[in-house]
Amino acid sequence: MEQVAATGTRAQRERVASFREHNRSVFDGQRRARRGPTPEVFFSKHLDNTRLVKADNPERRKEMRSFTIAMSVLFLMVMTYVWQHFSSIETGYSIEAQKLRVEHLREDNRQLRLSEAQLSDPDRIDHIARQLGLDAPQPGQVVRPDGSFTEEGPVLAEARMPVSVLR
Repeated sequence: MEQVAATGTRAQRERVASFREHNRSVFDGQRRARRGPTPEVFFSKHLDNTRLVKADNPERRKEMRSFTIAMSVLFLMVMTYVWQHFSSIETGYSIEAQKLRVEHLREDNRQLRLSEAQLSDPDRIDHIARQLGLDAPQPGQVVRPDGSFTEEGPVLAEARMPVSVLR
């Protein structure tokens, strides 16, 4: 407080001085309220209770046992409720995660079907075949899946060089 009084503004110094005066007046009032001119002296008593033995109360033991059983049952009921509650929340999260996974798989399946449709487009296949120098099959070149040949009989496939390679 001395530092504030020495370095502070005038208002701060006046405030510190008023606090000092207030504290002195309170201390003087407390000193006058004491009994007599002598200071108060307190003596401590040292008691040794190590030899005392607590008497056993059977009624109290029975009350404590029933209270403990009741609290244990209540605790188990509360814990069962909490376990069921958190289990249901966890199951809900699991269900939502599975729904999200199914939706992603459906989207992937849709993308794959679209890609398959684009890749198996006959116009696209025909365009690529023409780029590679392939022509439409001649009669007798087509073999059916059941192993039978078309009209004339088996004909060996002929490979032609692509047009771009020949130039």
